[in-house]
Amino acid sequence: MPRALEIEDLSRFIIVSDPQVSPEGDSIAYVVTRVDDGKDDYRASIWIVDSEDGEEIGVVEDGRCHHPRWSRGGRSLLYLSDKGVEGGGVALWMCDEAGASRRLIAVFKGGVEQPLWIDDRHIGFLTRVGECDERVRVIDRIPLWFDAVGFIHHLRRQLHIVDAYTGMVRPLTPGEFNVVCHAPSPDGRRVAYASSIDELDPRKMGLKVLDIESGEHRELLRGFYIESLCWIDGQVAFIGNDLHRGYSSHNTLWIIDPDDGEPINLTGHLDRGCSRRIYYDMRSPYATYPGVIQDGGYLYFTLSEGGRHNLYRMKPDGQPEAIVEGDLSVDEYSASSGVVAYIKVTATTPGELWVWEAGEHRALTSFNDPLLRELKLSTPQRIEFKASDGAAIEGWMLKPIDYEEGKRYPMIIDIHGGPKSKYGYSFMFEHQLYAARGYVVLYTNPRGSDGYSEEFADIRGRYGTRDYQDLMEAVDHVLKHYDFIDPKRLGVTGLSYGGYMTNWIVTHTDRFRAAISQNGIADWRSFYWTTDIGFYFAPDQIGGTPWSNEEAYREKSPITHAPNVETPTMFVHSLHDYRCWIDQSIGLYTALKALGKETRLVLFMEGSHVFRSLAKPSIRKERLKQMLKWFDKHLKD
Repeated sequence: MPRALEIEDLSRFIIVSDPQVSPEGDSIAYVVTRVDDGKDDYRASIWIVDSEDGEEIGVVEDGRCHHPRWSRGGRSLLYLSDKGVEGGGVALWMCDEAGASRRLIAVFKGGVEQPLWIDDRHIGFLTRVGECDERVRVIDRIPLWFDAVGFIHHLRRQLHIVDAYTGMVRPLTPGEFNVVCHAPSPDGRRVAYASSIDELDPRKMGLKVLDIESGEHRELLRGFYIESLCWIDGQVAFIGNDLHRGYSSHNTLWIIDPDDGEPINLTGHLDRGCSRRIYYDMRSPYATYPGVIQDGGYLYFTLSEGGRHNLYRMKPDGQPEAIVEGDLSVDEYSASSGVVAYIKVTATTPGELWVWEAGEHRALTSFNDPLLRELKLSTPQRIEFKASDGAAIEGWMLKPIDYEEGKRYPMIIDIHGGPKSKYGYSFMFEHQLYAARGYVVLYTNPRGSDGYSEEFADIRGRYGTRDYQDLMEAVDHVLKHYDFIDPKRLGVTGLSYGGYMTNWIVTHTDRFRAAISQNGIADWRSFYWTTDIGFYFAPDQIGGTPWSNEEAYREKSPITHAPNVETPTMFVHSLHDYRCWIDQSIGLYTALKALGKETRLVLFMEGSHVFRSLAKPSIRKERLKQMLKWFDKHLKD
């Protein structure tokens, strides 16, 4: 008999991520992450399997092992691990194609990001360099810190090269800028890389090509935002945008000739983004961000289409064709020799490893099937309605798992962050937990969301207007069409931008009986000058600065409207959130206390902005316990 999902089940799910196909296409290396309750941490190991049937070839599990990458010839595999590390940093290791003959290459105090083979001997990677007296920080730059990293005012992320057999390291990019991404050419002679060129607006980047032997850096373009790169037929392809709509711009697929070309937007006509913006709260801490890759003359990339996140490919002079499509999310992928490995996530199943080859799909893992057979989950029901201005709004609703005709249930609406993120066909443990506890769950993609047109996504200067209306009209829609929802027992929550909208909602309506604001924004002015991105994100989204556009910053700040709050509101925040700093929740909590309102602050003493899914297991569980306790108190009679 299937049972209800419980908080402790968080420790039982096994998370699959970062699949890497070998050059010949016959093997796949991927990462398996498990919760270690004894250490209150995560264990990560690398599995190497046959790409045809998933038969195990080898397992690498010395310490926490992740980020496998095949050498050009396919005889070696690099990976990262905490084995051999003392006093911070990460170790770069290599092994043979079966996971044996393991050898330490080097340890890097500044961490290692995006390690890639340049040839069969040399590895290019990013690491942060810089020194600072830990006793007192003398700061001359902004931002002083960055979320999930810490203080970075003294650090610069630079491209380096290391000899895999001698451990000798040398920098490839000097200077006072941060390298964002890189891609070595197929012949190993050049490296394309993108780096921030404006300290006060790091979104503006320059794309350069480095000749490794001569050391010459040649700039191809500047002023673009770029998040991933690859080479194809002597040209450089990238995912990015020209910032024509600021943060609302879709990241699309571009190509440029490194010798004398202009950038060509290959997918702009689709009016959809190519970035992974979909919520999935079971993503591994060791998952990577998918970008453009090439194989067999094709460029592989994802498209964000409504609630879907599907995989496509195209030739530079052709049209996109779907490789993996449907009501699902392709969370990560790689391709080589015509074999595509991808992590498939659905609304009711966390990620497993699948393969596409010659038009056929096959599953290689089923780690979570035994647990899923134990559980009774709620299948999301897609809803769509026309907003008051005629726009189509998409969303999903979960019924309580023990739903009975004729009964009425409390409902929680959960608002995603971003705002240019989205919900969709992706497993959400938190939503399933609410449904297991007797709640209807509503989650939608209001104006500002990804997955639709740029015009739909662009709410710059209009926070708290059209997005607020879409959310309220979504609640109106389900109350009108589903009589099992109790209109007197409504709850609202959200994280980041969702936390901001929760704050905005409780300061503008009293229709909700309980609210939980998570890691949100209450005051755009303090957000501007205390956070890692505030000094360029707020001008883009609100317009101007707190001193040039004072009225907008004041009016769009929920704390300005604090006296209006009637809803019992709990604030959840993590101490090391540098994206929306703790002063945001502390400030509005203090205001509500001073006004005599019912409120509570739950402050977690560690955790970054996205601690919802990346914090220690015990913290993730305690967060869910505190939230359920608040909702149960106010929404269950």
